[in-house]
Amino acid sequence: MNVSFSHSVLSTSHSLFTTNIQENNEEPTTYDYDYSAPCEKADVRQIAARLLPPLYSLVFVSGFVGNLLVVLILINCKKLKSMTDIYLLNLAASDLLFLLTFPVWAHHAANGWGLGDAMCKLFTGLYHIGYFGGFFFVILLTIDRYLAIVHAVFALKARTVTFGMMTSGVTWVVAVFASLPGIIFARSQNEDSLSSCGPSFPVGWKNFHTIMRTVLGLVLPLLVMIICYSGILKTLLRCRNEKKKHKAVRLIFVIMIVYFLFWAPYNIVLLLSTFQEFFNVSNCKSSSQLDQAMQVTETLGMTHCCINPIIYAFVGEKFRRYLSVFFRKHIAKHLCKQCPVFYGEPADRVSSTYTPSTGEQEVSVGL
Repeated sequence: MNVSFSHSVLSTSHSLFTTNIQENNEEPTTYDYDYSAPCEKADVRQIAARLLPPLYSLVFVSGFVGNLLVVLILINCKKLKSMTDIYLLNLAASDLLFLLTFPVWAHHAANGWGLGDAMCKLFTGLYHIGYFGGFFFVILLTIDRYLAIVHAVFALKARTVTFGMMTSGVTWVVAVFASLPGIIFARSQNEDSLSSCGPSFPVGWKNFHTIMRTVLGLVLPLLVMIICYSGILKTLLRCRNEKKKHKAVRLIFVIMIVYFLFWAPYNIVLLLSTFQEFFNVSNCKSSSQLDQAMQVTETLGMTHCCINPIIYAFVGEKFRRYLSVFFRKHIAKHLCKQCPVFYGEPADRVSSTYTPSTGEQEVSVGL
């Protein structure tokens, strides 16, 4: 019985070396589903070995810099004074945790896996925890915006730093539990002198894990976004400030569309790859095409962690001002010590004002 992989990065990397793991622990061999001839996937292997390392490296560098800036600004400038700041910090932390595994997957795609079972489980766990944590904190940020704008009176009491820290702690625990199947079934394997790291699921667990990832990673976030942003839009459409209303409405649609475009393709391919026989794509040609599609959609989805800092932080007017102050104070001043312009602190001009809909001085939707 064929058991394929449902972990996107690990499944892509692992499929370069072995695409069929026998449930009875026999030596893995790759056969077409008509059992008449081996299903060779040399092209998939070669393309991944050439393209994935530079792509993973690019995502790692850009995502790491962006999310690290978010962390530094939230801690040094904003001082974590609101529940939104707490959720943004945890979102950036989950993205950083997710990104820290990328150099390993880049090496894996090019040279195989040579770090053993323990390291395979470790990096698989870090990947999954960051992966699920990112989705969960996107959901919390969406609910936070909904409360701040639609239920402003209740939000004044509920949106506290303490409550933000408590819910963040619970969220990390849930992310760990959601990651356990991928960690437990991860293992290092060898075939044809090439080693690989990936989850080896029994067929029941494989199906469960794919459905769980699709529900938690796509269906649930989109459902929460649709419900919350529908309420936000109704409230904003009653706003008298046309300029702020249009900016907020545009931002809401950007958040939803970007999220869907980045993650929906991967989840669709994941479902097709897991349930190949059900969708009648279990022949060798279709299987190879799904592997290639997994590589493309996987990389597209992973780049969403680079977009998060832009969507949830840098689009906010206050955050851009903090970024400017941080650059002047900590970077530009050291690069040009003789430039007096970097020694003067700009006036603390805040374009947003305290409003009942936010309960704090920040742009109501742009953070």
